[in-house]
Amino acid sequence: MSEPEQKAEAEVISDIKEKVTEPIPTPPDATPKSSAQAMKERLQWGEPGLTIIDARDRESFLEERITGAMLFSDMNKLEKNREIYVYSNTDEEAAKTADELRQDGYESVSQLQGGLAGWKAVQGPTEGRAS
Repeated sequence: MSEPEQKAEAEVISDIKEKVTEPIPTPPDATPKSSAQAMKERLQWGEPGLTIIDARDRESFLEERITGAMLFSDMNKLEKNREIYVYSNTDEEAAKTADELRQDGYESVSQLQGGLAGWKAVQGPTEGRAS
């Protein structure tokens, strides 16, 4: 690139920087407990960078699950800094699984409160035989 082209490019970049007055938004940080609405909003960022873990039994998982969820018992090792959301039949079961993941060294684990029913209440997509 010639010197005049470099100067022109630098001016365009400078003009763009001046027009950006607000910081670029970032997704909210995961919390130890999340509502279904909070997880849905997190997924709407377009590049979710998160994993949804279903801590229920295999039959329940196959019947209906949050779209994209993986079964806890089938979970391969994930990066320890991976953002993880866990749900189950009850909030207590989800909390137990979330605690296990934290004890295994996962840094960002959130318990999805309300489980599948809570997710469906906010019109979250599901998949499986029932969907």
